[in-house]
Amino acid sequence: MAIKIRFLPDDITIDAEPGESMLEVAERAGVFIPTGCLMGSCHACEVELDDGSSICACITAIPDDKKHITINLESDLVW
Repeated sequence: MAIKIRFLPDDITIDAEPGESMLEVAERAGVFIPTGCLMGSCHACEVELDDGSSICACITAIPDDKKHITINLESDLVW
């Protein structure tokens, strides 16, 4: 079952499969999420979900318990 993933602020929506890497989905959508360590330690890839929680995109897969997810990308000038 495909899940709708919406990336803000660009307002790009793409279908993703549960278990698919969030970074792979973003890349397929043409959305850039900065990365650093690719292990979740540096938080360079941290994004905010529509429920207000923050996750590291490099270690997060698309969950199977939702029909749609909004991912808010913020630019961190430090990275």
